[in-house]
Amino acid sequence: MELATIEELSGKDVINLRDGSRLGNVCDVQMDIHDGCVKALIIFGRPKFFGLFGREEDIYVPWDNIDKFGEDTILVSCESSIRPNRPSGKRKGGFFKFMH
Repeated sequence: MELATIEELSGKDVINLRDGSRLGNVCDVQMDIHDGCVKALIIFGRPKFFGLFGREEDIYVPWDNIDKFGEDTILVSCESSIRPNRPSGKRKGGFFKFMH
């Protein structure tokens, strides 16, 4: 059994095997606090206009869609047209997140 920390997963490139696209870098994980299992990898959405207009929705890659962990890359199989959204709430991003 191989073990990895969130820090070790963070920053790895995520590649979709279905269409060869680069989804982004792992920034966080989603865990079920009742059973302690990781449910999904979270990839920050791409910045809009250099981050000045926030960013796209985050991508959630369910744990079952992960095919292979490499040294620098994680290979996944996801529908190319599906951008899973965060379960609840929206995260503000970019320059305007500091202005309230």
